Amino acid sequence: MLIHFWGVRGSIPTPISPQQVQSKIMAAIQRAKPADLQNAETRSKFISNLPSWIFGTTGGNTTCVELVHNDKHIILDAGSGLRALGKERECPSKYYLFLSHLHWDHLNGFPFFDHAFNPNLEIQVYSNHDNAEKFFRGQMDVPYSPPSVSTSITKKLYFNQIKEGEPFYIDDIKVNSCKMRHPGDSYSFSFEADGKKFVFATDVELKASDFKSKLDTNSIFYNADAIVIDAQYTTQELNEKVDWGHSSFCYAIDFAIHYQIKEVYLFHHDPAYDDKKLEKILQASQWYAKYINHSDMKIYLAKEDTEFIL
Repeated sequence: MLIHFWGVRGSIPTPISPQQVQSKIMAAIQRAKPADLQNAETRSKFISNLPSWIFGTTGGNTTCVELVHNDKHIILDAGSGLRALGKERECPSKYYLFLSHLHWDHLNGFPFFDHAFNPNLEIQVYSNHDNAEKFFRGQMDVPYSPPSVSTSITKKLYFNQIKEGEPFYIDDIKVNSCKMRHPGDSYSFSFEADGKKFVFATDVELKASDFKSKLDTNSIFYNADAIVIDAQYTTQELNEKVDWGHSSFCYAIDFAIHYQIKEVYLFHHDPAYDDKKLEKILQASQWYAKYINHSDMKIYLAKEDTEFIL
């Protein structure tokens, strides 16, 4: 399974600001020594050794993750990152689109998804929610979109309602889902193939009850090879935003350790957090995991346009 991040932000698309660009430039200049600027080779070496929060960005698009296994193309949520997927990838004959929930930051990329306007493309949409088709199509109706959008998208757009704890297969990929704590309900999905398990768990506010082993949660989370999980807040900010539907990075790490998950990708980054703060959150997460459990679990920051293979 190949997992590619197209959108990793939560709540609203957040393009990098001019002030943030200037801060990156100033931070780079402050690190430069005369020897670093002598020629093209030394300058290239200097740039390549800059911290990732200076040379690059986590990204500002909202939730969209791509899973590719053999010839199956699965999309997890249709946030604004979906637009980039449509620009960069060649259009296959079929997509499987899973919607964790129906909040707009997880849907708003679809009217701008180039592939959706290919009349030969088939899109199978999967959701646990009632009326998913009504609300999904609604954002493409006037006045939310131009009249041409709803009339031009592929006619091969089909909706499937799935049930929590009732696994099914897309060829050899086993798919399962469970409800998480989030306003309006959000669902996590597990995908298993070739002896590997990947879990997508965006938009979840973890509580003590989530650490009690139950048949449905065990089947989703236990011993997963990798999880993409909501870690939107620091612990301090989480205490100020109880019942907003998101977790702190500490809770995400606790959860992954409890379920013996091997790799963690911190996800759904707060729109107010810049790249430097997100890098500090990653470092704190790695320290925290070792401090509480001496864990060798691998922890990463989900970043736009990066990928990994299971």
